[in-house]
Amino acid sequence: MAERTDAVVVGAGPAGSAAALELARAGREVILLERGPFPGSKNVYGGVVYGRVLDDVLPEWWREVPVQRWVTRRSTMMLTDKQALTVDFRTEDWGSAPYNGMTTYRAEFDSWLAGKAVQAGAKLVTSTVATELIRESGRVVGVRTDRPDGDIRADVVIACDGVNSFLAKQAGLLPETDPGNQTLGVKETLALPRTTIEERFGLTGAHGADFEILGCTGDIPGGGFLYTNRETISVGVVLSLTGLTESGRRPEEVLAGLKEHPAIAPYLRGAELKEYSAHLIPEGGYRSMPKLSAPGLLIAGDAASMCLAAGIWLEGVNFAIGSGLAAGRAVAEGRPDGYRERLENDFVLIDHKNLQRAPHLVLSDRVQQQYPKLLCDFAQGVFTVGNPKPKPGMRKLFRDTAARHGVKLRQLAADAWAGLRTFG
Repeated sequence: MAERTDAVVVGAGPAGSAAALELARAGREVILLERGPFPGSKNVYGGVVYGRVLDDVLPEWWREVPVQRWVTRRSTMMLTDKQALTVDFRTEDWGSAPYNGMTTYRAEFDSWLAGKAVQAGAKLVTSTVATELIRESGRVVGVRTDRPDGDIRADVVIACDGVNSFLAKQAGLLPETDPGNQTLGVKETLALPRTTIEERFGLTGAHGADFEILGCTGDIPGGGFLYTNRETISVGVVLSLTGLTESGRRPEEVLAGLKEHPAIAPYLRGAELKEYSAHLIPEGGYRSMPKLSAPGLLIAGDAASMCLAAGIWLEGVNFAIGSGLAAGRAVAEGRPDGYRERLENDFVLIDHKNLQRAPHLVLSDRVQQQYPKLLCDFAQGVFTVGNPKPKPGMRKLFRDTAARHGVKLRQLAADAWAGLRTFG
């Protein structure tokens, strides 16, 4: 398979396929390598794909994308052992074109996007592992693969080979792995009849629901999620690697606890397990991003820590696509050294830079441990009707609840200010 091409893209996930699509459309010869038997066969993600990034690439993409459900219900839940406080938002606007977010199976979505790159002229090579960078005079000039005579020479290599990218490490772009900047996502996909899903979640037609959950991981920093597909439900947790190690617990134990919670269990009753999966997630954000290029090499997607984990916004696929598009366009224009500049003028690095404080804030002890309990107890106090006596004022009730949970008002004010600086 020894070949020569303009560019080789390693990894046919969203970042790699987007880069290959841009290169092929620009008339460049590009080879797209995928280690699995087909794109998406080895990829895992936690929930929703936001497609706005595709608008200027594939007009009216929503007419053909392999969607499971269009998300029209977004809920943020805070849990304690026996309580649940939920902000539940619904809108019909997200249930019609151009839509906002969708649930989809990665095996289907990734294959669809890679197919678009192939239609544009990219050459997809599956079941092939890039084992080594080929370098000459300090410059990357291709990759070595696990196929016989499998060297591929190229003007540029774009590494989209996921978290802890082997190629980025080999090029010296990734520093030593810091477990504090990574989380482990574990997920179960559970089968239920379509009508049952729609009845339990209050959905109709192709509408779907996405729940983001805080306070469900005990003493391990992290969070949970629950979302609907057409005839399955996906439920999972995302756990700090360091917190998981220190706890001595197994991730499936934490997930089982979430599934048994009284606010979650009714949604899952009678469901049949179809799939269990796990995946490392780069959640360090802007401050943990590696250098994004070396002579002859660019990195994009999870390989470049492009996943945005900002509490309110938990997004990965659209940032992977955005970084892949930027890499492909920079190379197609003969300016691979302009890759980072493109990202800095696009939502990818603008959002990451603006929200760089978010991972630390979201995973802090007070946000993870104290505030869900405080807010749930406060809500319970507001709605509890006791002996016939004057109701307590909201301020007093909140102060008393905060004191009971060891939260000082100055700490709360400091975190509120930090939240305004982060998300404002």
